[in-house]
Amino acid sequence: MSDKPVRLRRADFRRFRAIPTRWADNDVFGHVNNVIYYNWFDTVVNAWLIEQGFLDIAESRIVGLVVGTRCDYFESVAFPEVVEGALAVERLGRSSVTYRIGIFRQGCEATAAQGLFTHVYVERGAQKPVPIPEGLRAAMAALQL
Repeated sequence: MSDKPVRLRRADFRRFRAIPTRWADNDVFGHVNNVIYYNWFDTVVNAWLIEQGFLDIAESRIVGLVVGTRCDYFESVAFPEVVEGALAVERLGRSSVTYRIGIFRQGCEATAAQGLFTHVYVERGAQKPVPIPEGLRAAMAALQL
């Protein structure tokens, strides 16, 4: 059995968003630094949550906290490229969701990088896990493949 990840394609995702790279994203090796990909993962997930009306960053009583991430890299990206962040739901639990995220070079069929991003939903004040609200659960289920 191989631990090598299978490179995903556009058909493995449900939503796409353009993300411009910035000059500061490049590192001394002339490509986007690995930590920037995790910023893009946050952007893809949280922008979707906000746009769908499920996250008010200041007021939401129930919020998703990141408990795990993973990223696999296949090819370099560099400023001034615009990448596309892609989103799907890999696993939907009672109080947690694991998102599948892909980073595509524009126009490319296969990911330049891809990963997983897990949120556990908690009540903001108590920080204890709670069930994912039904409306959000339905929206997440629509992102499953």
